[in-house]
Amino acid sequence: MNHLYNTAAWQRTMNCLLTVTLMIVSTALYAQDSYAQDRYSKEMVAIKDAWVRPSAPGQDVGAAYMTLLSTQNASLIHVESDITKSVEIHSMTMQNGIMKMRMLEKLALSANKPYKLAPGGFHLMLFDLKQPLAEGQQVEFELTFKLDDTFKLDDTRVTQKLFKQKIKVLVKAPANDETDQHGHEHHHH
Repeated sequence: MNHLYNTAAWQRTMNCLLTVTLMIVSTALYAQDSYAQDRYSKEMVAIKDAWVRPSAPGQDVGAAYMTLLSTQNASLIHVESDITKSVEIHSMTMQNGIMKMRMLEKLALSANKPYKLAPGGFHLMLFDLKQPLAEGQQVEFELTFKLDDTFKLDDTRVTQKLFKQKIKVLVKAPANDETDQHGHEHHHH
């Protein structure tokens, strides 16, 4: 019977079992990490009042707005969407009676201070739209945040610096108090 353990078939069987075991363990760890990331992200940053402005036919740019409230000092560093290849974080300022827009590398979020992304101020610019944005349509975004420091959650020290959060946002016309400021310039970087 001892010669059975030394055969090539037995070694292949053990290698196969080891490979399957490692695949199962790594899948479980990935799923656990993904769950933790999603949970921590939602506890770290609340996203409210999100909406996307409808676009006109042939228009290849759009804008998204929302309010971000972080429980920790963090930054919004990257945004992706299913309706465009390029999303940029922008700010708008008034200079000599003209609204000027510029791209930001990141949007710093101070702990417990709401940041309203709204027409005429901070917003997300959507470039090279794949299709016009129609009222009632859902748009998916994935926002990436970077923590300034570690923090504790449920007595667990969270050392992970990057967090992603996925949201679905409704395309809708602006409310009366959310009308766009006219006379601004769009500069794509």
